[in-house]
Amino acid sequence: MSTSERHAADSHDLIRVHGARENNLRDVSVELPKRRLTVFTGVSGSGKSSLVFATIAAESQRMINETYSTFVQGFMPTQARPDVDLLDGLTTAIIVDQERMGGDVRSTVGTATDVGALLRILFSRIGEPHVGSAKAFSFNVASISGSGAVTVEKGGRQVKERREFEIIGGACPRCEGRGNVSDFDLTALYDDSKSIVEGALTIPNYSVDGWYGRIFAGSGFFPGDKPISSFTKPQLDALLYKEPTRIKVDGVNVTFEGLIPRIEKSFLAKDREAMQPHIRAFVDRAIVFRTCPDCEGTRLSELARSSRIGGINIADACAMQINDLAEWVRGLERESAARGVAPLLASLRETLDSFVEIGLGYLSLDRPAGTLSGGEAQRTKMIRHLGSSLTDVTYVFDEPTIGLHPHDIARMNDLLLRLRDKGNTVLVVEHKPETIVIADHVVDLGPRAGTDGGQVVYEGTVAGLRSSGTLTGRHLDDRARIKGSVRTPSGALEIRGADSHNLQGVDVDVPLGVLTVITGVAGSGKSSLIHGSVAGRDGVVVVDQGAIKGSRRSNPATYTGLLEPIRKAFAKANGVKPALFSANSEGACPNCNGAGVVYTDLAMMAGVATTCEVCEGRRFDSSVLEYRFGGRDISEVLAMPVAEAEKFFGAGEARTPAAHKILERLADVGLGYLTLGQPLTTLSGGERQRLKLAVNMGEKGRIYVLDEPTTGLHLADVEQLLALLDRLVDSGLSVIVIEHHQAVMAHADRIIDLGPGAGYDGGRVVFEGTPAELVADASTLTGQHLAAYVGG
Repeated sequence: MSTSERHAADSHDLIRVHGARENNLRDVSVELPKRRLTVFTGVSGSGKSSLVFATIAAESQRMINETYSTFVQGFMPTQARPDVDLLDGLTTAIIVDQERMGGDVRSTVGTATDVGALLRILFSRIGEPHVGSAKAFSFNVASISGSGAVTVEKGGRQVKERREFEIIGGACPRCEGRGNVSDFDLTALYDDSKSIVEGALTIPNYSVDGWYGRIFAGSGFFPGDKPISSFTKPQLDALLYKEPTRIKVDGVNVTFEGLIPRIEKSFLAKDREAMQPHIRAFVDRAIVFRTCPDCEGTRLSELARSSRIGGINIADACAMQINDLAEWVRGLERESAARGVAPLLASLRETLDSFVEIGLGYLSLDRPAGTLSGGEAQRTKMIRHLGSSLTDVTYVFDEPTIGLHPHDIARMNDLLLRLRDKGNTVLVVEHKPETIVIADHVVDLGPRAGTDGGQVVYEGTVAGLRSSGTLTGRHLDDRARIKGSVRTPSGALEIRGADSHNLQGVDVDVPLGVLTVITGVAGSGKSSLIHGSVAGRDGVVVVDQGAIKGSRRSNPATYTGLLEPIRKAFAKANGVKPALFSANSEGACPNCNGAGVVYTDLAMMAGVATTCEVCEGRRFDSSVLEYRFGGRDISEVLAMPVAEAEKFFGAGEARTPAAHKILERLADVGLGYLTLGQPLTTLSGGERQRLKLAVNMGEKGRIYVLDEPTTGLHLADVEQLLALLDRLVDSGLSVIVIEHHQAVMAHADRIIDLGPGAGYDGGRVVFEGTPAELVADASTLTGQHLAAYVGG
């Protein structure tokens, strides 16, 4: 068909972005081909996420929301329009990000996907004996029954009738569907030699002066001025177990509840990893968790476990590895035709096969969702899209190769290409060269990060990127070399009989005084070995992949503790209180309360954030900005990049050793471009990981454990990371790195490779030795891929 005959509807084949200015973007303009795979590259902090997520995906979602009535929009999250001149040709955007899946203790791989629901329906249909509907197999539904009189209208008259109801749920009544029960160490809850008013309660936030302390002291159920050791049995029972009861304390109506049910509601309802450090320390000290003896950790009632299909109950099915469960379901299909569940089994098998295909066959459905790594969570979210009938959709991925062994990256690439070949636009933010090279179109941002980034430095094909001379282009074909010489260990950390998760009684000596890299395919047992047997020992500092917790008021200065010495230095130089130099305290601008922006709620329409007119975004009251230190006010200091601040606080009249030490660590991990006051919510995944590393470098530990520190790092930044690891080892520390990146493997002094596969096919040490020996051996998957990598 000639161009003149082309249908007008076929001409909209580009997503056009003109004048994007979100975060550090500098009037960026790009034209992205639809129904193609576009990869966005550039150093961490160059503006990739700002362009893809904060501009393109955000505007697509906002416009979709606006198609609903204003009444419906009132129940949806409000989104401001991105700062961009023109966005044209957008399609529906589906974001598949690295956010960890729900950390709620009741969320599992089965509940977070459709598989759990399908399995419950299957057992309710053909399980023997029949015990009830799908709810009877759900550990999130408790059994309940009741009866009573109700008033109904019949024939114009009101008649009282007796009604009964019963809901059969699958939750174990002992643990309420949690799988474990808790025992309390009462000595960690209170000091029984003291009275309540003397501060007997040792629970966080239960101080004598706080509300909880006043409620317990003035409840009247026990004497607040006598030692707890003198309480009668009913008084102690009231302190520990009393049901919620309305009382009046200091003229205010409040609810009193015993310590243990209150702790269970406020602390134990949360995932341990989501707790604040001091709360987590209290929970670890005061509460001992053990597997529920009634359900043996399955979370399910005896009734739910009594129903079986071919000798397998639903707890057995959920505990199977997914690849085994897929085989079991396939076996049921052969005998299902006469039982009317063939479509259900087909749907179940298709979803389970997707798990296997995406490299997650080693998981089980009863695996808590909060324990999945960022990469595992992202791939789990992908599953629902693989079998989707939708086309002409824009899929947005945030580093989908994170947490993947080189062996698995090719499989991920195939999935991305399959989504594209169905007629979808696929946008991928990525650093791994193995994924960059499959792109139809590449957008490289830079030239550097932060204020030195935010520009498109190359747009075109992969071949053009190689010859473009940009930082990404120059490093695209980099290949690390095996170390010529390796360090000699100074000792060993013994691990004996490690058997957590899929580990099969592993005995291994982790060398000390060197750089040790733990390798193996995803699910082979790397994290189980190190986090289960090394973390928690004396002198061990762990930097894991957990998300940084902080609001838009938090920034690198507050998170690292850097602001404390800066505030004290300002206060000492000006003879005033340190609290004046905190935007979250006395120094805050009264108009925006120290936020720097004013949030306007437009009810049914999207809310708007505008720069505060009083402080002009500086966050501080004008009187505070009159105080100076080293010729700068506090807002000017927080606007400094780390590299500039390091020089500022390192010499001259502004010399502050405590601040300079923290800034040195931030620069060491490659965050010299970050401004001290940049909100944590705007940092990329790689930046957050390195920020955590900088904080942990200040701890007094002799052994450092790093969990995939190359996450979010550009090819050029990996060299800087390796130099940092060398400095840590040369300073006398032992560094253990869990990693998939071949450059880190090649740089190791010792490699411990787990495998040979994932799940029950893994959990064994398949190689110990130097990188050169691993390449020469080439009998493991890691060895084969490392040999191919260093061979070019």
